[in-house]
Amino acid sequence: MNALNLLFPTKRGIGGLLRCCTATCFSFFHSSPETSIQVHSQEQEVVIALGSNVGDRLLNFNEALQLMKKSGINITRHGCLYETEPAYVTNQPHFLNSAVRGVTKLGPHQLLRVLKTIEKNMGRTDGIRYGPRPIDLDILFYGKFSIHSDILTIPHERIWERSFVVAPLLDLMGSAVDSDTVACWHSFSKHSNGLFETWEKLGGESLIGKEGMKRVLPVGNHLWDWSQKTSVMGILNLTPDSFSDGGKFQSIEAAVSQVRLMISEGADMIDIGAQSTRPMATRISDEEELERLIPVLEAVLRMPEMEGKFISVDTFYSKVASEAVSKGAHIINDVSAGQLDPDMYTVVSGLKVPYVAMHMRGDPSTMQSDENIQYDDVCGQVASELYSRVRDAEIAGIPAWRIIIDPGIGFSKKTEHNLDILLGLSTIRKDLARKSFAASHFPILVGPSRKRFLGEICQRSAAVERDPATIASVTAGVLGGANIVRVHNVRGNLDAVKLCDSMLKRRRPVA
Repeated sequence: MNALNLLFPTKRGIGGLLRCCTATCFSFFHSSPETSIQVHSQEQEVVIALGSNVGDRLLNFNEALQLMKKSGINITRHGCLYETEPAYVTNQPHFLNSAVRGVTKLGPHQLLRVLKTIEKNMGRTDGIRYGPRPIDLDILFYGKFSIHSDILTIPHERIWERSFVVAPLLDLMGSAVDSDTVACWHSFSKHSNGLFETWEKLGGESLIGKEGMKRVLPVGNHLWDWSQKTSVMGILNLTPDSFSDGGKFQSIEAAVSQVRLMISEGADMIDIGAQSTRPMATRISDEEELERLIPVLEAVLRMPEMEGKFISVDTFYSKVASEAVSKGAHIINDVSAGQLDPDMYTVVSGLKVPYVAMHMRGDPSTMQSDENIQYDDVCGQVASELYSRVRDAEIAGIPAWRIIIDPGIGFSKKTEHNLDILLGLSTIRKDLARKSFAASHFPILVGPSRKRFLGEICQRSAAVERDPATIASVTAGVLGGANIVRVHNVRGNLDAVKLCDSMLKRRRPVA
């Protein structure tokens, strides 16, 4: 059985909900669009599928989302992003596919007209059915209603045969069916286990990562399929007081030399931080952080060795994030997940770059307080608190397909909590999946490198003596499901990552 199957409720568990819902799902058969507009005047929850295979596909998605919001569709959730082979007409470019969930006061036929207008304004013309198009917007669900008219059928009649539609559709839900509306959407599938069973009959998670269907995250001008290998993120601290290497790389020359070394040793990404986030660190202003960061960032970006590599900037300030991306940074890595700057989500939404949301309680000066390190179930609570932050980020306009999560090893955690997280990454994914399959699919970043808990366990007081323990913790993390490891010592950890990836490829699915 695929591991993700364990996230799905049993047929018995969902069956009662679906039977109850059947009585509350209404069917309206309209002979004309105008009659239905009068029926649905209150706000309704809707699901809209997006597809594009002409031009800059991601830019097309971004434009379509903005136009939808301006037209009265309040988007609340995003599916993951999928690159898929074309269906029906196969001699055309690959598609990007996703779906969004939102609310609108538009009637179903008004909504259809809005979406068709957006398609037309974005350059779609009448052509070959299922042929190339800059944008394709389809209404999958409209409230609890089944609608049939000359121009509109809801649920969309071909949902059930299209894996590239069902995958992002399920991303908008969770394994816990938490509303009558969602239960109604499941009931439309006609399977006793709802859309979960529809997805499994199409092939389920076994389809993902193959040539025909990849779950991807856009970084720079690249679509990153994180299922292919674990990425190594090298750490560059520009601070005088970081716990491991404070003061070593404050000059541009020293920083560039260290980046060159990490790239030569196999780093895929470089994470540059100009503010210490060690326990009890004193916060500096965004202006001081920029003074440290920008000269080094510009010098690193000029390095020929950075071709094909990505730069992440470790900051919790929205102003630093904005300046860094304007200079060429590819990723924003926020240890506070938006909690230390109220403008961070809105700014990152406009930057349209990947966003790492890390779990931390309080700030670096308070994160290890007695109150902030109290947990009854660290994996469950980390999952719940991260999900809350991710939902806020989505509502602010950061789509699910740009989010990476970090459980925050060493931040607001005691030694036993860090160990539980390394052992429980699959549990965190499963807990996220109860509320959002999209969140359960996010790439996970772990950063145990040279942390204090390793020193406590191995009796290594000096941070630089903790590399062997770091390699062991990285190994546990990758085997547990981490997709990115953030480390100081690239060479040793890369070997561990390669071995883990090879072992994971050899793993046989449990029957």
